Amino acid sequence: MNHQILGAVALGYTPLIDQHRMVTATRLTVIPLRPDAKLEATELLAAVAEVWPAGGGTVILNVLSEDLLEGLLRTEPSANLMIEVPAFMAADASRSELLLALKKRATPLLLKGLPSAALAADIKACFKYVVLDLDDESRGGADTGLPKLQSGLRSAADIDASFKRGATGVIGWPMQGVYEAPAVPGKTEVQADLQVIVELMSRIDQGEDVERLEQTLKRDPSLAFKLLRYLNSAAFGLPVEVASFRHAIMLLGYARMKRWLALLLTTASKDHSMRPIMFAALRRGLLMEELAKDTSDAESRDEMFICGLFSLLDHMLKQPFSKLLQSIPMPERVRQALVDETGPYQPFLELVRAVEHSSVYDYRSAAEQLMLGAEEINMCVLRALSKAAQLE
Repeated sequence: MNHQILGAVALGYTPLIDQHRMVTATRLTVIPLRPDAKLEATELLAAVAEVWPAGGGTVILNVLSEDLLEGLLRTEPSANLMIEVPAFMAADASRSELLLALKKRATPLLLKGLPSAALAADIKACFKYVVLDLDDESRGGADTGLPKLQSGLRSAADIDASFKRGATGVIGWPMQGVYEAPAVPGKTEVQADLQVIVELMSRIDQGEDVERLEQTLKRDPSLAFKLLRYLNSAAFGLPVEVASFRHAIMLLGYARMKRWLALLLTTASKDHSMRPIMFAALRRGLLMEELAKDTSDAESRDEMFICGLFSLLDHMLKQPFSKLLQSIPMPERVRQALVDETGPYQPFLELVRAVEHSSVYDYRSAAEQLMLGAEEINMCVLRALSKAAQLE
């Protein structure tokens, strides 16, 4: 993956979530790092196609450059790409022919924001949805009558209210703060369906033998199935098929097995409302691992993966990290980042958050602190998104 455009933009990603809390698409935001940069739409499409080939999942392109977006609208993007078009461009009569040509090719378009005046019927028919920030609605504008995707939500209450007002989907999922549930008498520290995973991680941490680990795993056959499915996935890249837990331990060793149990811990929740959080946690872990690829320390790479993966565990299990650490083994450098917001992994976590929020200011700040270039970061972002898509 070597595309010149990756050195000239900041990439951000966020999920599109439907009323059932299913992630139905990924919104990729493309922000030029210099306003005068000459960016090629064909390069952007080539980079995106490596992660989302035709038929490989839906991606929404949110391009914050009028010139690059214009170039994109003049190409023939894959059918799995949806393109956001700002209302001012949709209302520009000089672009009508371009939009109608895209409709003829069945390219899905999203109208971003409310136009100041009603769009002509043939132009409105070019768009599948309208994307509205919370602030867009308060500013007013012409009602489009299109199904609505809501962005700019700041809380779970905002999300519920948006769906009650008839939104088809929401873009992004608020993840600030700690979700702490009220105490329930008799409830264990960690949900019962996750207890076997936590016990296995603890036993591996203590270096227990494979027989004891297998006995623990046999208590949850569905967990054993999930583990083998992950290990045999294309993203894992093992040269042979793994047929048993014992075989997996022989191939991977305890350290890497613990890492994949951590992945299962963050994807095993049966709570449907946790799907967007699980989506984010997997990508955080994989992105932090990619950012650590240049280090020769395999332990640090695995810890970075766990740091990103566990960074939303307080939301998933609805407990603060101070309580979770009592039952879930966690490396000290990971604990520093998640509990104290210090240590060597904290700057990487800040960079990941900047990517999630598509914040170019925070992106620049974190990149400078880590002395990483945009091309290197963006290649890591795309590789992480590609691996995540293979695992799901």
